[in-house]
Amino acid sequence: MAGGWSRDGAVQEQIDASVEDAVKRARSQLPKGESATHCDECDAEIPQARRQAVPGVRLCVTCQSAADGANENDSTFNRRGSKDSQLR
Repeated sequence: MAGGWSRDGAVQEQIDASVEDAVKRARSQLPKGESATHCDECDAEIPQARRQAVPGVRLCVTCQSAADGANENDSTFNRRGSKDSQLR
């Protein structure tokens, strides 16, 4: 049930669009192509098991963990506006 100036279903559409954007962003960051034998960052050898498990991998586990930690704060803000601001 929507209130104020928003129409019914507007909030759910906003949530769905935010989820869809996050899925597209995650898919675009997946590695593609042939896996590297050595890490692009530290030049450590990437184990064969990792290269088979993650096609297109370019980083060792340590460097990938650091890169993932740096990207954690990117998607915590809803850029489409807050639910509260639309319902007032």
